[in-house]
Amino acid sequence: MSLQRTLKLLYALVLCVSANEDFDWTKNERGSFYYGTFPTGFSWGAGGSAYQTEGAWDKDGKGMSIWDVFAHKKGKIFLNDTADHSCEGYYKFKDDITLMKDMKFNHYRFSISWPRIFPTGIKADHINEKGMKYYDDLINMLLDNNITPIVTLYHWDLPQVLQEKYGGWQNASMVNYFNDFANLCFERFGDRVKYWITFNNPWSSAVEGYETGEHAPGLKLRGTGAYKAAHHIIKAHAKVWHTYDTQWRSKQKGLVGISLLADWGEPVDITNQRDIEAAERYVQFYMGWFATPIFNGDYPQVMKDYIGRKSAQQGLGTSRLPVFSSQEKSYIKGTCDFLGIGHFTTRYITQKNYPSGRGNNYFTDRDLVELVDPRWPDPGSEWLYSVPWGFRRLLNFVKTQYGNPLIYVTENGVSEKVQRCTDLCDEWRMQYFKDYINEMLKALKDGVNVKGYTAWSLLDKFEWDEGFSERFGLFYVDFLNKNKPRYPKASVQYYKRIISSNGFPNQREVESWRRKATETCSSSNQLLAADPLTSHMEMVTEIVVPTVCTLCILLAAVFLMFLLRGRF
Repeated sequence: MSLQRTLKLLYALVLCVSANEDFDWTKNERGSFYYGTFPTGFSWGAGGSAYQTEGAWDKDGKGMSIWDVFAHKKGKIFLNDTADHSCEGYYKFKDDITLMKDMKFNHYRFSISWPRIFPTGIKADHINEKGMKYYDDLINMLLDNNITPIVTLYHWDLPQVLQEKYGGWQNASMVNYFNDFANLCFERFGDRVKYWITFNNPWSSAVEGYETGEHAPGLKLRGTGAYKAAHHIIKAHAKVWHTYDTQWRSKQKGLVGISLLADWGEPVDITNQRDIEAAERYVQFYMGWFATPIFNGDYPQVMKDYIGRKSAQQGLGTSRLPVFSSQEKSYIKGTCDFLGIGHFTTRYITQKNYPSGRGNNYFTDRDLVELVDPRWPDPGSEWLYSVPWGFRRLLNFVKTQYGNPLIYVTENGVSEKVQRCTDLCDEWRMQYFKDYINEMLKALKDGVNVKGYTAWSLLDKFEWDEGFSERFGLFYVDFLNKNKPRYPKASVQYYKRIISSNGFPNQREVESWRRKATETCSSSNQLLAADPLTSHMEMVTEIVVPTVCTLCILLAAVFLMFLLRGRF
């Protein structure tokens, strides 16, 4: 055997061993803060999505999305908010890029609205060139300012026509329609865009869109809807990856990945095997549902076992979890140039056996309970607790489970619940970024292949079923003001210092950041405090004055009528 062949076999063996390395559930290191910096070339940025930020929902030829329709139904969104105008990002993107340039972002993550490009969702019907021009201008200006565009092709805004005609992601025809949309984006933008994300958080699209009905399109197909939607989404992702690989990669030299939301599940008792198994089940039913087919060709075995068993107990002849053919498995496997990770929080997990019956659904299929520690910081959002060590655990799990893939953190941040006014000195967000980014740095030291970090989000924006009541932004947006002004929160300066230092250089410097960032937010608070008066005056000018004038005219007309009747 030649030396070259021997070396190749040894290398393959090393890859195989590293890919099959077991994650150690009993080892949870929660050490002190680590001072250090990220490798040269590490990419820093922030993100947003089309429906949440653009507004202009019916302008310049854009078609209706499932979220346009869903949000317009009374009672679906908190306070019946809609994203009809939102941040008006469609008109204000140049201003927003100026904010990014000032923060010295390396990249900006945004999504392309499918119905803004294909109003009906179908290429053969119509291509909206005004929509194409908007994204052309956005991409060009980002590049002019040395900001790399990271583009998501699907961030939940399915064209409404495809939902009405075909049932949306319940129908396999979406695979080809989505591929047509993606292919046009590659054709028109791929000379400048080198990082493509097929789907953002398909877990939410499947579960909240087709299982619980909390999100658009609002269907409650319990026990089947989420699994069917996910099956078609995974196939669509694979097809788009292959389209890029065969038609565009050699010319454009880009990468295609997917962004998966992945909360961490920690066993309540790390010495209890049942708790460990329940925690792994939680992660596999969450992230593994999509990642395992993409990396390994099929659903996690634990999903096939549990859903299959529950389906049999229901008296069903086949599992509610769809099956990939052998051809599909080989087609899907390996369709990931990088893995996008969206991570926000952690849960403690313990075993719970749900009795089989007619009420089986995605959540009961897992046989587990999610718990939180009351000591975990909670800035107001009912689901988002700050548990930084869970981030390092998750990243290490990805490393061992999927052979240490190239990772970009595509979403990480914390929200607050506010009404009309807010305090721009967001100390909890600064603490969250400090702790979570530091855990990512520790994971990088562990050997995890993380290349970039995306703070979520650049702006306050429409937060789906929570409307505008929940705010993730580095910049506060006054949604009651027609100009949608942006005000920097203290976390803008804090994150800016992390970027400029490429991490946490030393204790003395890092400890000064919070004080300096807090000093900058007082002037912004003063501006924001004056803004309600400005908005009030706008309301007086635009609504109250015309209304009063109209009433005066009506009263004068009635009075004149009485005078005339008295005379005759």
